[in-house]
Amino acid sequence: MSGPSLRKLDAHRAIHDGAFMEAKSLTEVLTQLVKEKEDKKALAVADALIEHWEMRVITHADSEEEGFYKEVLEKDPEMRETINMLTRDHDILRILAKRVRGYLQEEAVTQEILDCFTSMLIVNEIHSRDEESKLLDYDHHH
Repeated sequence: MSGPSLRKLDAHRAIHDGAFMEAKSLTEVLTQLVKEKEDKKALAVADALIEHWEMRVITHADSEEEGFYKEVLEKDPEMRETINMLTRDHDILRILAKRVRGYLQEEAVTQEILDCFTSMLIVNEIHSRDEESKLLDYDHHH
């Protein structure tokens, strides 16, 4: 059983938007630090940013898959394709996060890291709106 906030559109959207805005803000700070060649500060922000993605966004995705998505499928098995699509979005975020972790082993914030973070923002924004419109605006009780 998922938490009630995962099943309510406004609460779920607030979770998505809060995490997204924090990630976007940190990504903008990181990009500026890289431009200014503030390497140590950039590395610290990149570490905080990947931790944000893992703890706020990917943990949220895990809980959706473990509870909310299963509940949706129990009520409406025809939603399988939508759930598979949304789960794939989560997988892409996990893949990008793992890439960033690998790149950060080199102790420098590279263009590849910035590209991954930007990609994560784009995937997450599309995913969140799709999830909200397909699962939370949708009446599964026919």
